[in-house]
Amino acid sequence: MCQSTLAMYCFIDDLLKSLEHHDDIRAEVGDAEIITIAPVAMLYFGGNFERSRLVLHELGLVRRLLSRSRLNRRLHRLSDLIGFVFHQFGSVIKDLNWESRYLLDSFPVSLCDNIRIKRCRIVSGETYRGYQASKRRYFYGVKVQVITTADGIPVEFAILPGKFADLEGLAHLALDLPRDAHLIADSAYTNYEWEDYLLEEDRIKFLVQRKSNTRRGVEPFVEDYKKLFRKRIETAFGELRKMFPKKIHATSFKGFILKISLFLCAFQIDKALINN
Repeated sequence: MCQSTLAMYCFIDDLLKSLEHHDDIRAEVGDAEIITIAPVAMLYFGGNFERSRLVLHELGLVRRLLSRSRLNRRLHRLSDLIGFVFHQFGSVIKDLNWESRYLLDSFPVSLCDNIRIKRCRIVSGETYRGYQASKRRYFYGVKVQVITTADGIPVEFAILPGKFADLEGLAHLALDLPRDAHLIADSAYTNYEWEDYLLEEDRIKFLVQRKSNTRRGVEPFVEDYKKLFRKRIETAFGELRKMFPKKIHATSFKGFILKISLFLCAFQIDKALINN
């Protein structure tokens, strides 16, 4: 864990310097240290910031022990920067991804069990009630749209209310992919206008698995190609979901979204730098 933490800190610190980010002169703990505490919490402590800060301080990897409340305030203040770091690193990964194959899918994250929906204090309303077709059950929470490389490294994501369909979520992604890239998705993203638009405007081949009643048939080997790479994102989502605790503890919706973002950020860094 020590070597992984040091590698993460060095990477985050170098990236912040390249972005010309400067710490507040009054801060006794730098922003790179604060941001490092969060991915370590996601990777090793199920998202528990308190355990992460105590362990890293005991190991001598964090110079000053911040209080729990101060750490949370700093993380919330740096939430936009954390998202920016994710997308900047995603851009680097895209530049190095010579295959130019990308996978698109979504997964739900529940705020609470269905039986507790009426008692949920973080959010309210039917906007957050979604349906998970693979398990044939409803959930109450958000849906995370993720684009990964063919190796399962996340490069873009968007977090939307659970009621949003996968196709609606597509409009909330930047889709900043190289020209002539292949973007492979399942049949839930079927929309011929989107396919034509991405091909004409951005030269992105949007390869969606066809339904049985499709009006645009393709050669069997093309469908086999889609299915081959579709399995990879399912594997990546399985690895990602293993990091999530049974219940994400948060006292506000903003904190809930921040923790999901940090899980994705930690998974990206771990898969791209540490485990490769």
